[in-house]
Amino acid sequence: MIREFRDFIARGNVMDMAVGIIIGVAFTAIVTSLVNDLINPLIGLFIGGVDFSALSVGLGDAQFMYGNFINALINFLIVAWVVFLLVRTVNRVKEATARKEAEPAAEVPAGPTQEELLAEIRDLLKVRQGQ
Repeated sequence: MIREFRDFIARGNVMDMAVGIIIGVAFTAIVTSLVNDLINPLIGLFIGGVDFSALSVGLGDAQFMYGNFINALINFLIVAWVVFLLVRTVNRVKEATARKEAEPAAEVPAGPTQEELLAEIRDLLKVRQGQ
């Protein structure tokens, strides 16, 4: 059972997935900081200095923190935009590479065959001998 588990973990797919999750978590922290520390204050300048995280509505004992939802929505849109840009860039690189591989190599103009060269030499020698 331990050997099976070791083989499972050592598979490339599992390792790739683990790396992706770790990078994703780190990237989420960066995007959260970008939104909370840069974008929200910038938006706040235009709409009167509102801090989205403080926005809420209370109904009885329940407190609905819709400002946090707005922050999460902005985070999602930024992450989605960055992923879109990355995927688009990777796809363009792949297409360019595929196009380059699909293009036939520039054909070198076919030169005269060996027989044609020999015939030309023969004709030149005949002309020389006739002089």
